[in-house]
Amino acid sequence: MRSMEYATDVPFPGHFIREELDARGWSQRDLAWLLGVPEQAVTMIVNGKRGVSPEMAKAMGDAFDVNPDFFANLQKAYDMSKAREPNPGVARRARLQGLYPVREMIKRGWLENTDAPLLEAQMARFFEVSSIAEIPHLSHCARKTNYDTVSPAQLAWLFRVRQISNSMTVPKYSERALLESLSRLRSLLVDVEEIRHVPRILMECGVRFVIVESLPSAKIDGVCFWLGNSAPVIGMSLRFDRVDNFWFVIRHEIEHVLQRHGRDAEILDDLEGERSSDSPALSDEERIANRAAAGFCVSQNEMQKFIARKNPFFAERDVLGFARRVQVHPGIVVGQIQNHTKRWDFLRRHLVKVRQFVMSGAMVDGWDQVAPVSI
Repeated sequence: MRSMEYATDVPFPGHFIREELDARGWSQRDLAWLLGVPEQAVTMIVNGKRGVSPEMAKAMGDAFDVNPDFFANLQKAYDMSKAREPNPGVARRARLQGLYPVREMIKRGWLENTDAPLLEAQMARFFEVSSIAEIPHLSHCARKTNYDTVSPAQLAWLFRVRQISNSMTVPKYSERALLESLSRLRSLLVDVEEIRHVPRILMECGVRFVIVESLPSAKIDGVCFWLGNSAPVIGMSLRFDRVDNFWFVIRHEIEHVLQRHGRDAEILDDLEGERSSDSPALSDEERIANRAAAGFCVSQNEMQKFIARKNPFFAERDVLGFARRVQVHPGIVVGQIQNHTKRWDFLRRHLVKVRQFVMSGAMVDGWDQVAPVSI
């Protein structure tokens, strides 16, 4: 079989088949007989009115004693030459989707589903930059950012929290009021339904409290940052909808606020497996916040004594009795025992869900709710 060089305007496969028939002195009827098909079928292929199917490519390969891929590639080249050019917006949208969960952001109402140029403009507004070239993590980003260690999904979640918090109106922040609120918050640890008061208590202290459902693959529990130097924001994802996790995370973020952490750069927290205050991998800020959160939930002195007395056999009645004595929900004690012993299956039924209670008084985005803020 002679090698063929294709012109820009690729001929249909029948053009080459006709040349091979002429070179062999065969007629179309001869080829139809060889293939065992009606002559009309061969005529339609030779005249470009029918393509070469994979089955026909194999049959012609036997008839002409060549690799069937030759005919299959002829058809592929011809089909590709006739295919319309794709919308240029496909590549532009793919570039965005390749890093950021754009489709999920559209689904959640953070962005409008529109053509590529307008979508890029929305993304720039969402990330508070003047052009798409400045969006962090995009391959053509024109400048370095402070978000090198933050995943794109986490960053999108963070900016949604920021977007919502900017739309909120709360009293002027009072550090003294937030300190004094700790005793009120501590009194709520016994009953999960009392969690509904947390958003109001924080708002009265001047803290913007926002709950945004986590994006897929965005391993994040909470965030602390400031709007300016005087307006603190606490964001939570409720990634783990459990009483113990809620109270640990909220107190952890409150401590960040009290310590004035997050003024220079947002503090994003993935607290799964990082609740130990003495872990060498943690920053000083995280150790401080972890220590405050653990002690707020249960006195660590009391907790250590209880574990030392009962380990490795923790009777449920003893756990419930200890929880009553320290005046917290049993799930909070169970969570601390799990964290200390790494027995993650221990009394899991006490790790009750709290989302339905905290959402009743909070600014929420997710779980089929869209926060009332403009894009």
